[in-house]
Amino acid sequence: MENKFEKNLAEGSVAKNLILFAIPFIFSNLIQSLYNVADMIIVGQFSGTISMSGVNIGGQITNIVTNLVIGLAAGATVLIGQYLGAGQKRALEETIGTLFSTLLVAAVVLSVVMIAFRVPILRLIQTPEESFDEANRYLSITMAGTIFIFGYNALSAVMRGMGDSRRPLYFVTIACFVNIFLDILMVKGWGMGAAGAALATVISQAVSMILCILYLRRNNFVFSFSLKSFRFHKLRLRMLLRIGIPTSVQSFASSLSFLFLTTMVNGLGVTASAAVGAVGKFNGFAILPAVAISNSVAAMSAQNIGAGKIKRAQKTFTVGLILSFSISAVIFILSRLFPGEILAVFADDADMVAAGIVYMASFGLDYLCVPFYFNLNGLFNGSGHTTFSLINGSMASVLVRIPTCYFFGSILNMGLGGYGLGAPCASLAAAIVGFIYFFSGRWKVSTIIREGESA
Repeated sequence: MENKFEKNLAEGSVAKNLILFAIPFIFSNLIQSLYNVADMIIVGQFSGTISMSGVNIGGQITNIVTNLVIGLAAGATVLIGQYLGAGQKRALEETIGTLFSTLLVAAVVLSVVMIAFRVPILRLIQTPEESFDEANRYLSITMAGTIFIFGYNALSAVMRGMGDSRRPLYFVTIACFVNIFLDILMVKGWGMGAAGAALATVISQAVSMILCILYLRRNNFVFSFSLKSFRFHKLRLRMLLRIGIPTSVQSFASSLSFLFLTTMVNGLGVTASAAVGAVGKFNGFAILPAVAISNSVAAMSAQNIGAGKIKRAQKTFTVGLILSFSISAVIFILSRLFPGEILAVFADDADMVAAGIVYMASFGLDYLCVPFYFNLNGLFNGSGHTTFSLINGSMASVLVRIPTCYFFGSILNMGLGGYGLGAPCASLAAAIVGFIYFFSGRWKVSTIIREGESA
């Protein structure tokens, strides 16, 4: 394996390393988020709120499936980072091969299952009748392209675990331009509505995955991508599942809680559904810095913990928290000053904008809470304590977010303003529990390297 794939994050300035690693990660996530945001904006401007609602609902379900692979990929980033930091090359190579093999099987299975049960799922979440067909088309196409979504996320996770956050940025940037071009062509030019937006997204994800593979193969990457290279290593699979599944389940629980919110809001009609969708797309951008920095904290702390540098991992968390909170505070202020202008970007619909302003006023409080929760998770995941992150995040989603939304939105009849309180309450609760665990010091003990060496 050539050194160009590896970057040692356990040496040098913590702040400099984190910033240099996080900036490409932030832009990469930012550009990747443009997929769905471009869908929403272009569909909203050229196909109306019915198609916009369909993209929102279909996208919510797609996100649940996507978050399953993102969780496993995040687990792989941690394993790869710790093995790299500890100098365990064989474990590193076996983990990469097992990851790709596992996600290939998972992609095929999930595609078949989700396409088969898409209609009952859409009925279950009370999809408005007016936007049902659009949501059905969007979901069918995105689920058919699951393998490309899984593939890109897995390849990016491997490169980031090895300290390279720049090349995923290059590939996703190219794919983003492809997505926007196809969105305009298929939605505006060909009038395909939600189906065109979904097809553009799938093709774009395929482009980013293929570019990653071509680059890695040309540079003698350890995994050849030939059929015989797809192998399962029992120990690595067990470690991958032990670290990755809690992260996947946590992401699943969070997405599921937002799906419950979507179900509640669907009862208010298409305008409310479109408004929540627009705020959700803006939120995808708004929390990106915190998400990217926390993932960078996970990758960097994993290498440091693998190298036995606990204090350096803790300093990585502190720097990441200061950096992400500073950015999130600015985003919070902007959401308070210009909510109408932000929402008007998605659709020229006065009713939708008015409803969205009400929802954003309470939901936007989350931007002051997520930096704490996300960065704590990054540190815990980097040390391999993903089970705690799972329990904490899942409880916040299921026991705080959903009941809060229902209590304020439905029981107190506060409508969208009440539903929006669920997110900040959940993040605040998870952050409080996370700090208790942080000060307990239990996260400092990593079982990944110890178990890998004893096997």
